[in-house]
Amino acid sequence: MMAIGPEEPGARLSAAHWTSLRYFNYYRACLASLLVVSSLFNPPVSTSFGLGNFNLVVASFYLVAALGALSVVHFLSRHFNQQLSMCVLVDVVTLTLFMHFGGGLRSGYGVMLLVMLGGVGLVGQGRLVLFYAAIATVSVLLEQSYRATHGNVELNEFFQAGLFCAGFFGVAISARLLARRVIANEALAFRRGVDLHNQMLVSQRVIAEMQDGILVLSRAGAVRQHNPRSEELLGLREGGDIMLSDCSVELSRRFVMWCDQPDEMPILVRAPASGKQLRVRFIATESSEHDVLVLLEDMERLQEQARQLKLAALGRLTASIAHEIRNPLSAIHHAGELLCETPVEGLEARLLRIIIDNAQRVERIVNDVLSIGQRDSAHREQVDLRQMLPHFLEEYAFKEELEASIVRCEISGYASLFFDRSHLHQVLWNLLGNALRHSRKNAGSIVLRVEDGRSSGWVDIHVIDDGEGVAVDCREQIFEPFFTTHSRGTGLGLYIARELCEANGARLVLLDSAAGADFCISGRGRECR
Repeated sequence: MMAIGPEEPGARLSAAHWTSLRYFNYYRACLASLLVVSSLFNPPVSTSFGLGNFNLVVASFYLVAALGALSVVHFLSRHFNQQLSMCVLVDVVTLTLFMHFGGGLRSGYGVMLLVMLGGVGLVGQGRLVLFYAAIATVSVLLEQSYRATHGNVELNEFFQAGLFCAGFFGVAISARLLARRVIANEALAFRRGVDLHNQMLVSQRVIAEMQDGILVLSRAGAVRQHNPRSEELLGLREGGDIMLSDCSVELSRRFVMWCDQPDEMPILVRAPASGKQLRVRFIATESSEHDVLVLLEDMERLQEQARQLKLAALGRLTASIAHEIRNPLSAIHHAGELLCETPVEGLEARLLRIIIDNAQRVERIVNDVLSIGQRDSAHREQVDLRQMLPHFLEEYAFKEELEASIVRCEISGYASLFFDRSHLHQVLWNLLGNALRHSRKNAGSIVLRVEDGRSSGWVDIHVIDDGEGVAVDCREQIFEPFFTTHSRGTGLGLYIARELCEANGARLVLLDSAAGADFCISGRGRECR
């Protein structure tokens, strides 16, 4: 048998305890009202204590006390045990008086004490339930003793009173044990509900943040649930009944075919709203409505991930090969320079020049490949473009043997960029080399323009040329590695420039331009703290 322990001091009572006490007081008020009505319509033949209808007086007092206790429990959610104890004391005294003036246990009011103790056992706490049963027992025994001293009781009524008293303890203990089990189950259900609620919140968050679209469809093709990604892919609208056929006729048709012959093979569908090709899988669920889970994967994203993996593997391979090539390449280049010191003419001089030119070209390719790994070693600092760019353009014109007027520099605003200085030098060198190769090489053919948007915190560096511009079919490929339109290009310049910009928290994009090409570097004008 489960033991009845004492109430933990300072333990917090749940709202269910106060609700139970409130219902118990409702029962007491109803019982008091019935006793008042009974006393009015069935007055006793004899009087007590000089009162004409003593039962009516006691019942009225009981009704006032019950209504008062009900008011207190409504407005004062403190001192739970004290409130319950006062209710029990009033009930025991009142019902004992009714039992005494009604002829003892034969009046039936003893049964009302059993009902009262059963209710207290469900509402009360710990050993107080036994205390309440003891109070009822003492009251009944005192009433029987009083009746015995006045010769109004038979011997077998003492045995009946003893059975009632044992019943008081039995009912109180049974009700309390039942209440403890109910409370334990209620606490367990509450914890399970909290865990379920938390799990639902986590699941909803995970589904909302997924890069794949998720739909829950009924067998009739109605969309029951969807995540934000599916709204982007299929153009779903918020609110109202949504049918799959309204979003994609092709997908709806394939869903009907799947319902006839379910399988786990994915299908490819073109979404009308976004124009993206989707990889779709239908998964049956065990819900009561036999709903179907639909997974929507963006093929462009999958292809981009595959491309990134291929590029990463290619980068590691080419970097390893570049390291191995560098030493013999240096030896060839050094040998060619030594041969140039010896006077040669004719075919030998032409062959020597071919060797040196191609060795330099291979060396540039090796340096470009090795510089791909520099994006992870960015050491950003505040670069004053007003001071840095004039020295940079002077160095560039000297090494490329250009007229200084070909590149025009325009700077506005504060012009301070948070960037790795060596990375910025390499990016600008690549962009200017690309612009020079496609420009007309006249004065002002290349414009290096700095625009400082101080309100937004971003600085834009434009490299603009007056060439033919980038063909439409090449605009999305120019930043891919090893893509080039020049016979002697490596195809790594723009790719490396974009990687270095991203390593510094900046962007490199090709803007639309009326004539020529406009490459723009957008970076932070100050450090973000």
